[in-house]
Amino acid sequence: MSELDALRVRDEILQAMYWMRSEGLADNATTASIASFLAVPTQSLTPYLERFTAEGLLVSSAAGFALSERGVEAGKRSFADEFADLTRPTHGECDADCWCHSSPEEAGRCLDERVGHVH
Repeated sequence: MSELDALRVRDEILQAMYWMRSEGLADNATTASIASFLAVPTQSLTPYLERFTAEGLLVSSAAGFALSERGVEAGKRSFADEFADLTRPTHGECDADCWCHSSPEEAGRCLDERVGHVH
């Protein structure tokens, strides 16, 4: 396995496991469930899962694999980077620092202003 392949597969696995964990789908994932999620052959993941366990990103148990604390942080960062374009505010959409978050009334006023704004 090349180092470039290991980095690419690491990001894919950690992102998938982070998402599954965050959505409450699975804290522990089997090789088969990860392979199914990523649409790759099960046997192709085994050496990577073993490597990432040895590197401390995953924890292996009878139930499958779980993200270690380090794995959670790496998965979270990779997931955020991968989907940054989809999760950031769009033009005309307020962000987490918007003044409208101070009260329901302010939220309504902000929405009215944004809906009434014509480009």
